Amino acid sequence: MGEMERPDPAQLRISDADRHRVAEVLRRAAGEGRLDLDELDERLEQTFAAKTDADLVPITIDLHQPAPGAHAPVPRPAAGLPAAPGHASSLAIMGDCKRRGAWQVPAHHSAFALMGSVLIDLRQATLSSHDTTINASAVMGEVKVVVPAHFNVVMDGTPIMGDYGHGRDKVPADIGPESPTIRLKGISLMGSVSVTRLPPPGTPKKIIGTY
Repeated sequence: MGEMERPDPAQLRISDADRHRVAEVLRRAAGEGRLDLDELDERLEQTFAAKTDADLVPITIDLHQPAPGAHAPVPRPAAGLPAAPGHASSLAIMGDCKRRGAWQVPAHHSAFALMGSVLIDLRQATLSSHDTTINASAVMGEVKVVVPAHFNVVMDGTPIMGDYGHGRDKVPADIGPESPTIRLKGISLMGSVSVTRLPPPGTPKKIIGTY
């Protein structure tokens, strides 16, 4: 009897965790300026439609994808490319302030909402430090922080007739030893400060709805 033929590893079915790791590679590449938003959206659609390892390889072959299961280090701006804009603070007074897309996050960021709304979306942001502190406070307003699946989040805020905590995640946590940490500190006075894990921008809604 002949030896049983081994399956081609490239044709093995992939998991959602595999798709999210590739999506994170794409997000970092966009944050470094190696992909524009149209390319990011197109490749994210291909990623979440992929069924096997062979489907995933062409998506990041020109981006030097790390080994499967390995979390890449905190992204830095690529040499010779302009750095994303940086913001030390986010302030909203009876209005809205939104930080999203490609932007540089310092090791310490301040967010304050007074009868207004602040959105801090870190999914395409470039972190300056592996350990980032956001001093987030809201007075009769709200501060919303959005992070990708692999970010570790530590909440150390004080609610006063308000809420300060985790929102409902739309993607399962995928935290590893190389995951960056986001620390939230501050108060919520008759307001809300929350953090939620979401899939990468451009993820089809039908995929998000499966969580």
